[in-house]
Amino acid sequence: MKSSVEETLLAAIRTIPDYPKPGILFRDITTLLGNARAFRRAVDELVHPWAGSKVDKIAGIEARGFILGGAIAHQLSAGFIPIRKKGKLPHDTVRVAYSLEYGIDEMEMHKDAVKPGERVILVDDLIATGGTAEGATKLLKQMGAEILSACFVVDLPDLGGRRKIEALGVPVRTLIAFEGH
Repeated sequence: MKSSVEETLLAAIRTIPDYPKPGILFRDITTLLGNARAFRRAVDELVHPWAGSKVDKIAGIEARGFILGGAIAHQLSAGFIPIRKKGKLPHDTVRVAYSLEYGIDEMEMHKDAVKPGERVILVDDLIATGGTAEGATKLLKQMGAEILSACFVVDLPDLGGRRKIEALGVPVRTLIAFEGH
């Protein structure tokens, strides 16, 4: 019997209690990435709405967004933009500060990674509070990208990240959700 995409993905994600601190249920997608069938289904589901569309670039957020984003870019014949933590890229960069649960950090991308008007999809593994995705969205918009969507395998809806991205005028696509945090 064929299982649904949701069942396949939920079964492939490991939950680690009390990580990184007591009371947190960490949703670990490394087990999904290691499961060929689940990884393929996640990528296929994220690609599906864009098949046959003009997508210029996929922007992946460090680090698991690189894995998913690279596979999606390949499937859509699009370029790939790495969005990294400050200080990791070798050429001229643009930078944005973003909020984390425990403070502020900065992320950057190369100045020449996207041209004004290019159609971009933002990708990461999970959206929680949305600080990182919000920073990446602002960075791409600052460079003139047309962001078609922000896509994630996992949504933690109780933490409100999806609403932050939608408030910036970017549609959000997620494949599965876990209640709580």
